[in-house]
Amino acid sequence: MVKNAPYRFADFDSIEITFGTPDEMVNAYNSKTSIYQYLTKDNRLMTDTVKFRKDDLLYLHRKAMELGFWNVDDDMTTKRATAQEGKNVPRYILKYTYKEKSKEVVLDADYDGVQKMKDAAKSTVDAVITMIAEAQAR
Repeated sequence: MVKNAPYRFADFDSIEITFGTPDEMVNAYNSKTSIYQYLTKDNRLMTDTVKFRKDDLLYLHRKAMELGFWNVDDDMTTKRATAQEGKNVPRYILKYTYKEKSKEVVLDADYDGVQKMKDAAKSTVDAVITMIAEAQAR
């Protein structure tokens, strides 16, 4: 069953994540380039090289499978009446890329859709952010 899964680790290419407020999406990581750009608490933009091990990528691939990331909606943003409304609400863009396909999800922290889908997407995002922090600490 796992060998015929829609997303196989053998076909894995990269993980990309971008996050921040909608008008300042400056925090970004790409596992292919190993470049991590982030905003510090004192508002300085830093760039670091953070290399994931193969085991890290396998863990994140399996975590996404376990949480049902492949089944969540691609657009999990909250509809806003004006551009100012929700401008301080965190937004996450997570993309898993494989040889022939990819899965990209855009998630607003205040998304009011199906809770189970929001939890799956948010948990996957949290796993990636945690893995970045662990890899950076090595």
